[in-house]
Amino acid sequence: MLDSNKDSLKLEAMKRIVAMIARGKNASDLFPAVVKNVACKNIEVKKLVYVYLVRYAEEQQDLALLSISTFQRGLKDPNQLIRASALRVLSSIRVTIIVPIMMLAIKEAASDMSPYVRKTAAHAIPKLYSLDPEQKDQLIEVIEKLLADKTTLVAGSVVMAFEEVCPERIDLIHKNYRKLCNLLIDVEEWGQVVIINMLTRYARTQFLNPNINESLLEEGGGGEKTFYGSDEDEDEDEEEKEKKAEAAVMAKRKPYVMDPDHRLLLRNTKPLLQSRNAAVVMAVAQLYFHLAPKAEVGVIAKALVRLLRSHSEVQFVVLQNVATMTIKRRGMFEPYLKSFYIRSTDPTQIKVLKLEVLTNLANETNISTILREFQTYIKSMDKDFVAATIQAIGRCATNIGEVRDTCLNGLVQLLSNRDELVVAESVVVIKKLLQMQPEKHSDIIKHMAKLTDNIQVPMARASILWLIGEYCEHVPKIAPDVLRKMAKSFTNEEDIVKLQIINLAAKLYLTNSKQTKLLTQYVLNLAKYDQNYDIRDRARFIRQLIVPTEKSGALSKYAKKLFLALKPAPVLESPFKDRDHFQLGSLSHLLNAKAGGYQELPDWPEAAPDPSVRNVEVPEWTKCSSREKRKEKKVEKPFYSDSEGESGPTESADSESDSASDSESASASEESGSGSESEESEEGSESEEEEEDEEEKEKKKKKKEFKKAAQESESEQSSEEEERKHERKSKQRKSDSESESDEEDESESESSQSESEDSESETEVKKKKKAAESKPPSKPVKKESKKEKKEMSLLDLDDFEPAPSPQVTPVNSFLSNSLVTDLEGLSLSDAVLSPATIAPSSALKNYELLHRITGEGLSVEYCFSRQPFSPDANMVAVQMQFTNNATSDTKNLHIEDVKLQSGMRVKEFPEIELLPAGETATAVMGIDFCDSTQAANFQLCTHTRKFFVSIQPPVGELMKPVFLTENEFKKEQGQLMGMNEITEKLTLDVNCRDEHAIVQRVTAAANLSRVPCGSDKECSPPVPPPPPDHPVHRFAGRTVTSGSLVLVTVATKEEGAAQLTVNCEKMVIGTMLVKDILLALTQ
Repeated sequence: MLDSNKDSLKLEAMKRIVAMIARGKNASDLFPAVVKNVACKNIEVKKLVYVYLVRYAEEQQDLALLSISTFQRGLKDPNQLIRASALRVLSSIRVTIIVPIMMLAIKEAASDMSPYVRKTAAHAIPKLYSLDPEQKDQLIEVIEKLLADKTTLVAGSVVMAFEEVCPERIDLIHKNYRKLCNLLIDVEEWGQVVIINMLTRYARTQFLNPNINESLLEEGGGGEKTFYGSDEDEDEDEEEKEKKAEAAVMAKRKPYVMDPDHRLLLRNTKPLLQSRNAAVVMAVAQLYFHLAPKAEVGVIAKALVRLLRSHSEVQFVVLQNVATMTIKRRGMFEPYLKSFYIRSTDPTQIKVLKLEVLTNLANETNISTILREFQTYIKSMDKDFVAATIQAIGRCATNIGEVRDTCLNGLVQLLSNRDELVVAESVVVIKKLLQMQPEKHSDIIKHMAKLTDNIQVPMARASILWLIGEYCEHVPKIAPDVLRKMAKSFTNEEDIVKLQIINLAAKLYLTNSKQTKLLTQYVLNLAKYDQNYDIRDRARFIRQLIVPTEKSGALSKYAKKLFLALKPAPVLESPFKDRDHFQLGSLSHLLNAKAGGYQELPDWPEAAPDPSVRNVEVPEWTKCSSREKRKEKKVEKPFYSDSEGESGPTESADSESDSASDSESASASEESGSGSESEESEEGSESEEEEEDEEEKEKKKKKKEFKKAAQESESEQSSEEEERKHERKSKQRKSDSESESDEEDESESESSQSESEDSESETEVKKKKKAAESKPPSKPVKKESKKEKKEMSLLDLDDFEPAPSPQVTPVNSFLSNSLVTDLEGLSLSDAVLSPATIAPSSALKNYELLHRITGEGLSVEYCFSRQPFSPDANMVAVQMQFTNNATSDTKNLHIEDVKLQSGMRVKEFPEIELLPAGETATAVMGIDFCDSTQAANFQLCTHTRKFFVSIQPPVGELMKPVFLTENEFKKEQGQLMGMNEITEKLTLDVNCRDEHAIVQRVTAAANLSRVPCGSDKECSPPVPPPPPDHPVHRFAGRTVTSGSLVLVTVATKEEGAAQLTVNCEKMVIGTMLVKDILLALTQ
């Protein structure tokens, strides 16, 4: 059937084979026949073939290697499920020879449009790492890229890969921390567990201990009781009460202010306590236990008690953790005491754990009910459980003095029980209790001495003998008799009993040598020839110590003090006492031993690390609950945009309220203006700062620069934009297969969230939009504003070489003189020329390379200057501006340790020998990005320090403008059809309907030149003929490295509709460019 020409027969055969595998039958003999069909055109057959291959690729590696080229072709398949399956099979072939192929496949899949394929790439990373750990550095780069992914589908898988490959690289989490917190609620359950555990460790390194004041208070004077008292009365669900209580407690002492990011984590994990998955609830519970303030930990009790209705396996794990929690935080489980009562149907290990919890919860108020419960348990048929109950009674008696006598009497009554095990366990527990007040209880000691005839359990016999020896003065008549009986049966006793017989003999010899001298010698002689060397050794030692001879040393004088010294009563402690140093919910905690792969929970830091490392685009995330934000996004927009200065531009972009956005941008720019001087003085008054239009624009420019203040590189932007593009593309290709649509839904459900997480490029475009709004429509003013912008950029960037006029800048720089004259000869109206000659330097966007806090006073910004790099035309010129904010001079600024992807090159800037304090210097370096948006990583070195930095280009900066006539453009476009053409429909932004705005936004997003229109019909002319209002805008450029042609067409239609077409030989560049330009035109 597999060799048939009919797809239906192949499909039937594959279904049967997969059914065989599912039933556990071995189908590996069919591997050669199945692998041939991997090239089958039928999607359904292909899917089943890949299911089979994933199962057997590891066993049949040689055969799998033969068809590796087919798998590589599968990575390019239009169907996302096939691409993912091909990658899965490839990563299942565990042969080192194909490591480079796997590495390449993972890198490609990491930037795939489909979130499902990116998720599969994340799953392949740990497999590749275990195969070849030397690939770690490259894999970390892929992980960093995937961590920036906005889809919930990818989040859990990439955090798992992070935990497997580089859990120590906590710096990769900083800028993704808030995003992970906000995505958490929508990630699949498996991913939620992984993310929560990782964030628990992260929070322990980044935030201060919220209970630091309480721990000081307890050291001062046992404040714990009052805390428990108050906690009992509270209903866990009422957060308001908790907040008030917390506030009251905090007010009394030096205030601890919780980091907003810490609060964000607690708030976003809390709803997951209602998850149907026990592992998720357990993960949130351990997070709250390890991270939350004492007053808030109570909320997890109810959720954990709910899990006790689950399967016995789940109960076992939950009870292990509850037992540990009840030692430290007894109060939170007290209201649920009855939930821990034992049922007759419970397995033994569950019963023992419930006993443990009940014992930990016992206090003066509830001890009577607990002891009544214990009385019932002693009648059980389960002997191990009965023994555990007796031990629990003993522990209650030691912990609560008022019930000690009651417990002792109850245990003594148990000594007459028919069951030997019960009696034996009671003896052991009574021995420990008697040590507390032996003088009151000599009658109990006598009663126990009589039991030596009946009890055969070694531990119980040993305990009785120890008691009699230790308190022989209370029973002077009985003790010698017990020794006589024991000497008779000495040879038949267990080792533990023999040792106690020797001890008893020695103690009686020292206190009552008349009656016991001969007995002691007899016992010591028997012990001298015992089979066990411990016993022989002990006998020799004791003989030398208690029987004085000429040879005996100085110690024999002190024999009485040694043997009859006062011994402290044993403290009966919970076996879970020492477990809390393991992270709750972990395998190590369950086993009480460090398991392989376990990572220690870090200690709280003494001082909080710099919180600004987490500022990506929205530094003031946490002023409003993310759940509220999700539910009430549309209703509450103005409120959010008022309260959150920094996140404003995007919020207003969502809610289209222009007036709100204007006031917003003013406050935001004012905030950044003051922020440049000191980070604290953010709330300067608006009225003072708002003066003139020009000044406001300057501030907007500064705002752009400071917006990047928490960013290592541009990587965040490209990945976030990529995400949006994936969603759009996925909608277009939704019909590929049914299962595909599920994943797409998930990724689209994210889009609302990803919009609330202010993407960098959005804010940039939004600001340009605002600048455009403020301009009146008349032409001359437009020119003026351009000049204004030009001046402003000179203020900011000292060393940009200004061209004679903003209009002709790119033409001068990129075209030959003859072309310039040709251009001037063309009959173009002023209206067409001004936008056609792109990119005045005001459009240059500044990115932060090194923040002044990270750089210890040195801050570095860079921009892509869009000038040719004279030493090498295939390199992108990157202009860097160094500012020394420190008080001391910085020397020898240079680059070292450049780490690049294969094919990339860097031309370093000349070393800056001295940068005095407060001064600024500029340098230009060239980077050949090899037509990819991979980051160039290197170390920026001064005379004292080295800083790891990376530069990642937006796709629009990887090209240079090229001049084409309209006919040439159409001819080239005709040769780049099919897979090289990407078309998207869009609705233009309200402020982007006129020609000038469209050209400005496209050229700002990508370094392209405008193609002049040949016919009057397509350009909007001064005189309006019949079809004037739907012009087509064309732009052309070439990629800097390979010179591949990039053609962009924006065809406008009625009511703001438009169609964007990108033709490019390099499909990856084309898809990324479409996404960037779409964003520029629609935001």
